[in-house]
Amino acid sequence: MRLFPIILAILTCACTVYEPARLVPAINLSPEQLAVRQDDAGLLVDFGLEVTVNESDSLAAVEVLPGVRVMEVAANGPADSAGIQAGDVILAIDEMETNSPDAMLAIQRMPHQEAPYEFNLRRDTTVLSASVNGREIAANAGLRELYRVDPVATRAGYRTEMIDVAGEPSRAGALVVELFPGSPLPAAGIRGGQWILALDGTGFGSAQELVSRLNREHELGSEVTFDVYDGRSLRRVEVELWDPGRRISRIALGPLLQYRSSLSPDAASLDVLDFWLFSVYSYDRSNGEQSHSILGLLNFTTGYGELTEEAQ
Repeated sequence: MRLFPIILAILTCACTVYEPARLVPAINLSPEQLAVRQDDAGLLVDFGLEVTVNESDSLAAVEVLPGVRVMEVAANGPADSAGIQAGDVILAIDEMETNSPDAMLAIQRMPHQEAPYEFNLRRDTTVLSASVNGREIAANAGLRELYRVDPVATRAGYRTEMIDVAGEPSRAGALVVELFPGSPLPAAGIRGGQWILALDGTGFGSAQELVSRLNREHELGSEVTFDVYDGRSLRRVEVELWDPGRRISRIALGPLLQYRSSLSPDAASLDVLDFWLFSVYSYDRSNGEQSHSILGLLNFTTGYGELTEEAQ
C-alpha cells in the first residue's frame, strides 16, 4: 500500500514526446533563378477541353486526388486530335503539375508556344503521354476567374502564376492580388503584387492548393512560414494566421447554473437553480428580444421600441 502513492505519482507525471518522422524539405532558390511568366493580356491557350477537380469515386470518403479530370473534349479540337478523352486525368503539362483547375488556367494564361505541349495523363491505371498543339484564342467575354479567396486564415486573395526557375521546370506561385480587412499578411511585410512560392518550406501546385493547405493543416492563430518573392529578392517570413479569438459558449454546473450562447443566431440563455419543472430564474435573449422568468410565475419580455419619424 505504501508503494501506491509512488506509482500513482509516476503515472501522473509520465508523458510521451513525439517528433516528425521526416524533415520538411526546403526550397533553396536564389532571386537570380526566378522569373515570372508574363500573361498575354486578353489571350488564352486553348486545348479544346474542360477540366474539373479530380475527386475520388468513393461516396464514403470524398478526397481530392492529384491532377485534374477532363469533363469534356471539343470535337476535332487540339485535345481530341491528340487522343485525350473525357474521364482522363491530366497530371502535368510540360512537367508543370496540374493539381487544380486554376493551375491549368495559369498555364493557359502563359504566352502561346509554337512547340506542342507535352501532357502526362492517367487513363484508368495507365499513365500516358500526349503532344497537344495549343491554339491561341481571345479570352471569353463572359465570366472570368480573377483569383481564389482565403477568407479565414490569411484573409487574402491569390492567383496562380507560373514562375520560371533556371535549370528546373516552372513552378506555381500564388500572386497576392487582394488583402481583406484583418489580414495578417501586411504585418509580416507581405503586400499585394508579391508571390508566395512555398508554405512551411514546401511548394504547392496552385493558389487553391495553398488556400486548402492553410485551412486544413493549420490552426487559426498558429504561425506558418512563407517563401515570398517580390520580383527582386526571395525571403522567408513568419506569419501568424488570423485568430478569431475564443468565447464562452456554454457553462454547466448541474442544476445550479446553465448558460448557453451562440453567435448565429445571436442568442443566449441562463437558468439558475433549474429543477426541471421550473427554474428560480430563467433568462433568454434572441436577437433584440429578452425574456425573464422568476419561479415560472413572473414572466416578462422586452424588445426594441418602434422607431417612427416625427413630422417637422
